[in-house]
Amino acid sequence: MNDFWILLTAALVACSCSLLGCFLVLRKMAMIGDAISHSVLPGIVLAFLFSGSRDSLWMMLGASVIGLVTVFLIQWFHQNGVQSDASIGVVFTALFAVGVVLVSLYTRQVDLDLDCVLYGEIIHVPWETVEWNGIDIGPKAVWGLGIVLTLSASIIGLFYKQFKICAFDPAMAAAVGIPVALFHYLLMGLVSMTTVASFESVGAILVVGMLVVPTTRMA
Repeated sequence: MNDFWILLTAALVACSCSLLGCFLVLRKMAMIGDAISHSVLPGIVLAFLFSGSRDSLWMMLGASVIGLVTVFLIQWFHQNGVQSDASIGVVFTALFAVGVVLVSLYTRQVDLDLDCVLYGEIIHVPWETVEWNGIDIGPKAVWGLGIVLTLSASIIGLFYKQFKICAFDPAMAAAVGIPVALFHYLLMGLVSMTTVASFESVGAILVVGMLVVPTTRMA
């Protein structure tokens, strides 16, 4: 049974990441997915410091906010004359460094270390479960990833036409009245939530691969 939960968790991570990765690759933003997956680290740590809890909701909120800040800073640097790839490199390395410092300084007494963040602990998934009315209803990671996947699939399903047009031709999308910036930041918010939901299971490094590799294989 433990093997089943581990495989199910890996499948949910892969589905969640590849669903969003398609739009990142189509928009030539694969490296932004890499940037977000690393730069959300300070958001996770700050959420823990403010809430005193490793609850997934707080982590997702913190990561989503920092993910949007990352995208905003990348756009701001690019609009002020910095090349796109250089602005990505500057922003994500700076924010990831801040996250590493925060982890090293303030989370030494809790199970939130760099190895967990970078590589994940998927074999521990079956033992961190959720109870409802005293009944064990399954691993927390499976529920968290399932909710994130359902949310992402629902939003993309509802606004698929808008996401598709924005991915292939942002100028046309703006011309027909689609709020391009809104859908851009909505996509980035979903990427941030998916990244933090996957952190504990597969780590930041494998999340990057799952965002990009399935899409490029299909292409």
